[in-house]
Amino acid sequence: MMADNQAIGLSPCATPGTVCVLGIDLGTTSVKAALVVETEQGHIVTQSCSRETQAQADSPAVGAQGMEQDVQRIIKALNECLAAFPQEQLQRVSRIGISGQMHGVMFWKTNQGCKWTESGTGHTFQPGEVSHLITWQDGRCSSSFLSSLPQPQSHLSVATGFGCATIYWYLKNSPDFLKPFDAAGTIHDYVVAMLCDLERPLMSIQNAASWGYFNSRSKSWNTEILRESGFPLDLLPEVGDPGGIAGRMPHDWHGIPKGAEVGIALGDFQCSVYSCMTERTDAVLNISTSAQLTVPMPLGFQPPETPDSLSAVAYFPYFDGYDVLESRVYTQMINAALAQNATRLSVCPTVFGERHMPEQLASVTSIAASELSLGHVTRALCHGIIQNLHSMLPFQHLKEAGVKRILGSGSALSRNEVLKQELEKVFPLPVIYGKDVDAAVGAAMVMLHRR
Repeated sequence: MMADNQAIGLSPCATPGTVCVLGIDLGTTSVKAALVVETEQGHIVTQSCSRETQAQADSPAVGAQGMEQDVQRIIKALNECLAAFPQEQLQRVSRIGISGQMHGVMFWKTNQGCKWTESGTGHTFQPGEVSHLITWQDGRCSSSFLSSLPQPQSHLSVATGFGCATIYWYLKNSPDFLKPFDAAGTIHDYVVAMLCDLERPLMSIQNAASWGYFNSRSKSWNTEILRESGFPLDLLPEVGDPGGIAGRMPHDWHGIPKGAEVGIALGDFQCSVYSCMTERTDAVLNISTSAQLTVPMPLGFQPPETPDSLSAVAYFPYFDGYDVLESRVYTQMINAALAQNATRLSVCPTVFGERHMPEQLASVTSIAASELSLGHVTRALCHGIIQNLHSMLPFQHLKEAGVKRILGSGSALSRNEVLKQELEKVFPLPVIYGKDVDAAVGAAMVMLHRR
């Protein structure tokens, strides 16, 4: 069943003289678009729309370890999102900001990456000669395979699901796969390249760092290291600063006028933080499909020159420097846990491991007959989630970074009073809830604030 979530107009984009920006986020499970305008009171979302992509595709070459998505379905969801907006609003759009799921990679053939068609509401495009998207969740690169790769000159270790690691995997296991293609990028790099008719993909520093083998200090790929190991350098995109302009649309798109500026594609993680962080003394905690605790680094901060594969903390390029990174819960579970203030039961919730420690799986300890009620189990699970975050980025580190409050976001946190209680026990800082992150709005805000 296709999701159709819309938040209809707070104010129209049609106000003369206002800047109207379209923000797009190509997420792991859904596509979201948001129209944002600037007013005297600040930015305001006028309308948003999301569609589930249902894009999961088979990856027969690597079985259950492969995680691939059908690009056709992703673009179909994107087109449906834009078709839901009133034409009079899209016609006011002068800038487009695009973010998406980081680390992943897809391939296409230059000048044949998409097919443009004309309809009653303007031009749209469909993917042409493209591969599947191999997502950030892909597990084909085993620990032994990763250890066989050259050491990067970067502050980030290379992990499975990273674009460069996936390309190395194809070089070793299926070199013929790469032969039809002469361009590569993330899914959002692809969309930007199609909209601007770029001869060569243009990737932001944010996405380049997420691919591996990128030096964020020099803002350049590890070309010598890659060349010596036989890596196809022609597949590496050019790199630009986040917030920069990739180009202008040579034709209209869903009624958005020809000539609209399109920003270089951004990381969804950075855009999510940008959408809600208002002070440099804020930390952002988002708990939804995954969990991240983020704090800004001091101005002028530079990451380490070499990666630490055992560190739980990772540094990602933001907009003025670096940030440090670190389904629905049933109502009766929460109510039962609220009646159970404490438990000796201990849950380590890392079912999928952590990127710095993939072998660390989930566990339950201190099991006693008296600790097996629904309330005990739920309380222990919530404590384990927060404690796992604290083990990677302790409260003392937040305090040393000057953090004065935590902005809590994400559906799993906002709906779960037990998680909130455990958060406030482990992190004794003021917590502001309801600051939901939104990568589509963040991408639009980046373009809105561009001068």
